[in-house]
Amino acid sequence: MTWFTVALMLVVVTAGLLRWRRPAWYWMTFGVTLAVARVLVRYGSVMDACGLTVPPSRWRLTLARLANRPMPESRPPRILWLRPTRTGLVLRLKLRPGQDAFDVAAASDRLRHSFSMYGVSSRELRSGVVELRMTGYDVLKRVQMPAKTDVRPMRVPVALREDGSVHYRDYRAIPHALTLGATESGKSVYQRNLVAGLAPMDVALVGIDCKQGVELFPLARRFSALADNPNTAAELLDALVTHMEGVYQLIRAEQRITSDVPDAKIASDIWDLPEHLRPVPIVILVDEVAELALFANKEEEKRRDRIITALARLAQLGRASGIYLEICGQRFGSELGKGITMLRAQLTGRTAHRVNDESSANMAFGDISPDAVLAAIQIPAEMRGVAIAGDSTGGWHRIRAAHTSLRQAVNICNRYADRTPDLPELAPFRPALPALPSAAVPLSKTAPATA
Repeated sequence: MTWFTVALMLVVVTAGLLRWRRPAWYWMTFGVTLAVARVLVRYGSVMDACGLTVPPSRWRLTLARLANRPMPESRPPRILWLRPTRTGLVLRLKLRPGQDAFDVAAASDRLRHSFSMYGVSSRELRSGVVELRMTGYDVLKRVQMPAKTDVRPMRVPVALREDGSVHYRDYRAIPHALTLGATESGKSVYQRNLVAGLAPMDVALVGIDCKQGVELFPLARRFSALADNPNTAAELLDALVTHMEGVYQLIRAEQRITSDVPDAKIASDIWDLPEHLRPVPIVILVDEVAELALFANKEEEKRRDRIITALARLAQLGRASGIYLEICGQRFGSELGKGITMLRAQLTGRTAHRVNDESSANMAFGDISPDAVLAAIQIPAEMRGVAIAGDSTGGWHRIRAAHTSLRQAVNICNRYADRTPDLPELAPFRPALPALPSAAVPLSKTAPATA
């Protein structure tokens, strides 16, 4: 009995320490078993208390009266399956007739409290089927990306969502995106994760960093073109527009619209072309868009109009030619001048880190979701990297990118420097860099001879 008591105390102390210091380890060892037991045992009573049950049907009541049996109880949604994950539980429910997915979403906070989980979110998979994703701990406090992710061409895992799933930046689904955030909000780390994820892929990276290149030029070995001032950026964007027009001429020449070609094989963008003819896709990263839109005299105003016009053309026409935009900034509103609102309308993906005022959050989500605006202005200053990610459909998620230091991003870009495409149109803007140092480094320095 003494040894059993000591062992039990050791288990309790270990569980308490893991829950305090390593919540992910606690969840995988103790938490998942306790959570599954709580959900299965409390399920019926919790659903009844949350108003997620339906009264018995008339034929069941009639059968109970004819058989002289007790009246049947109200029925909760049927559990299709319950699956543990490394961050929580996934519960799939089949709704009863008369129930709605909105009722489950409205009860998410009560379900979180009743099942003793950290967070609960719901989404409707199809008519009558709802999926509840429950997290057992705060997955955004210390982000740990899973070892295996669903990486595809032009699809990069960049962050972790608050429900424990991976947030992907899928350029083929959402070609252009806007990222906002105040200083020290984690915007640069998010951008590094994008570059690090794109570096191993067959893609050309083009950077515009008007902060004299302090953010993107350390990663220059993986970039096909870089600009560190507005004058060079204007020329670079003009070259990209010329490249886009050339790609469209290639697509027209290879459209294959003869009568014997099936409709599915007619080419309308670069992804419909044969692989040996397909141009390399291009991702354009603009680090601070306001520096491209500000001007102090007439000459700079002409340059600014030229830049914004080129960006708007690339945003409107670039998807089919394989050109994608990633525009970052602290603010992106109409005060930056004409053409900005038209450009913002083309940026389907929206990501907002901590902002300094509500109007900045409205620039990102005001035309998409008022709830996302409220969530963006509530991000605390000490939680760097936490952001709200949404799109034009109105859906949004709270995400946080794993911390990637500048040295880690530089090492990844140097490792895949040989995958940097050499595009003739962008050759004048290719960064000139010294060769990588040799791997053979002497372990000691020879001392000079002394008399």
